Amino acid sequence: MINISPRQLEVFVQVALHGSVRIAAERLHLTQPAASMALAEMERQLGSPVFARERGRLRLNTRGRELLPLAQELLERHADFARRGGEGVELGGELRIGASNSVGNYRVGELLGDFVRAHPQVAVRLRVGNTATIAAAVIDHSLDVGCVEGPVTHPSLEIRPWRDDRLVVCAPPDHPLARKRGLKPADFVGARWVLREPGSATRATSERVLSQLPPGETVLELDQIEAIKQAVAAGLGIACLPEVALTDALATGRLKALKTPFLDLRRKLSLLLHKEKYRGALLDAFLRDAATGR
Repeated sequence: MINISPRQLEVFVQVALHGSVRIAAERLHLTQPAASMALAEMERQLGSPVFARERGRLRLNTRGRELLPLAQELLERHADFARRGGEGVELGGELRIGASNSVGNYRVGELLGDFVRAHPQVAVRLRVGNTATIAAAVIDHSLDVGCVEGPVTHPSLEIRPWRDDRLVVCAPPDHPLARKRGLKPADFVGARWVLREPGSATRATSERVLSQLPPGETVLELDQIEAIKQAVAAGLGIACLPEVALTDALATGRLKALKTPFLDLRRKLSLLLHKEKYRGALLDAFLRDAATGR
């Protein structure tokens, strides 16, 4: 009879998330030998390993990937049971949230502020990356929920609209396009563009914008919005960036927003959830707060 304990499941999940028994032991306040023994005993009961050992790191094998969401669900259900069984027990635990760069750098207060204030016992782990990276992490269960600039399509994902967003084409104040009134698409012939890296949603929107304009030239690809703002301010090119990321630069006059009513610069920000992810009290509370914008 298999009798795997919650502690063994905790070790398994933490090793899966971090690729290291040492880090798992630290997160769970165990000694490394105790964590190693818990994992070894779980694998012994299962009759096969759940990790492949690669260059000093542990990576989930096929069976481990199948078992990870089940282990996470069992632990979350166990926590829900404890909360419902105890009177006045505060919502606690850990919530792993991913955010694409625009959300993580410029809307993190809007995304997390009210939830964190309402639930101080919850440990929120925020990972910031481009949209493709965050979507992949939700798919492989290393994140509980993602918030991205989209669009994302994957059969394993549920996509919930979160906020409306808008991009702006910006240039340094002394750029010829910034000084010109009544811009037309033809004015962008040969424009030099500074773009986000492939895989980011801002890059996808920028490419859609470029397809509506005469041919130009991509002079730089950068993976951080702040770096792009610096490059544009230095006169290296123009860019298409989220309006929320440009507030400071526009207010100080470092950059100027170009009036381009002929371009559709709207987009949706979305929450990503794995369709098979168990949604316990912790995740439900976050989703309620995100939906209501408390």
